[in-house]
Amino acid sequence: MCKVYNSVGCLTTVKSHLNRHNITEFKSLNEVIAFLKGYAASRQQIISNSEIAIENEKNNLISDNLQLKESIESTKEKVKNELRQQIEYLRTRLQILSSSKHKNTWGKFISYFRASFLKNKIRSQEQALPSKVLQSVYQSMKLFQKNEERYKYITSKFQDAVTDNCSEDLRTLERKKFLLDEVSSSIYGAIGEQRVVKELERLPDEYVLINDFCLSFSPPIYNRNENDHIKSIQVDHLLIAPSGVFLIETKNWSEQSLNNLSLRSPVSQLKRSSFAVFAVLNKRTEGLGLDQHHWGKKKIAVKNLLVLINQKPLEEFQYVKILTLNQLLSYIKYFPPIFTRRETENITNVLISLSRT
Repeated sequence: MCKVYNSVGCLTTVKSHLNRHNITEFKSLNEVIAFLKGYAASRQQIISNSEIAIENEKNNLISDNLQLKESIESTKEKVKNELRQQIEYLRTRLQILSSSKHKNTWGKFISYFRASFLKNKIRSQEQALPSKVLQSVYQSMKLFQKNEERYKYITSKFQDAVTDNCSEDLRTLERKKFLLDEVSSSIYGAIGEQRVVKELERLPDEYVLINDFCLSFSPPIYNRNENDHIKSIQVDHLLIAPSGVFLIETKNWSEQSLNNLSLRSPVSQLKRSSFAVFAVLNKRTEGLGLDQHHWGKKKIAVKNLLVLINQKPLEEFQYVKILTLNQLLSYIKYFPPIFTRRETENITNVLISLSRT
């Protein structure tokens, strides 16, 4: 089985974009795709769950208020009885005091003073009784009124209540969808790139695949034919094979994208990357441990492949071979080996070390 290094570049782009916005729940591209496919169903499920929750709330409000009503009446009656018992006790004390006979003036004065105090207290207790009863059930009545108002709102504006209830969940869901839509091209690109990786993984273990291969050059590499100073390159897949080095660009494009004049030409991109990789490798042949051929030094062949997942144009292009996914392996295996396993490993080590600098 082919050895594989690195994640595909488009997937790295998607992960970085989501992480910047604190979205960390997606652990794989399949989870992202499942989310996008199930978005409409997830949205409807949130609304359905909210409708059930609001209906349950309405039923609970009825039940709660029935219990509250019973509790309020029970509390009122209990407090009334307690207050009336207190008043009755004061009346009994007043009656006993009134029936007492005092022979001296001081005793009469004390008795009169106490009777006046008890009468005032009885009058005060009788006047305060209604307010004390209401005060004892104030919080319960307040809750009862709140429940009544909520029940009326739900009954008259059920859909508004549902929308209010699920708005936060919908905002969270829609934010994820919006962020994924922002990198939709990278998602489709990652799908295509992963399909290519799965295809290339079927190659024998003397093949080595480096995904998202990046190099930077200081000073830049100069391409005289194109008058281009190359400061950096990025290749979707770099395959080191016994038959040479393959630079592979993957495009998961529709027919409309193929004809879109504003999209950068992958052919030009591949030619540019190929020039840089060829220049770097063939300057380092001494360090690659390539076996000496009796004719002289071996040159490292760099082949450029453009893999189109959906469909490819009819045209052919110079220096770049355009293939469909099902043509890829047979095309790579077509070339005869020119490197030993040791040479392939040396080339791999050099390219990996260069990509890390």
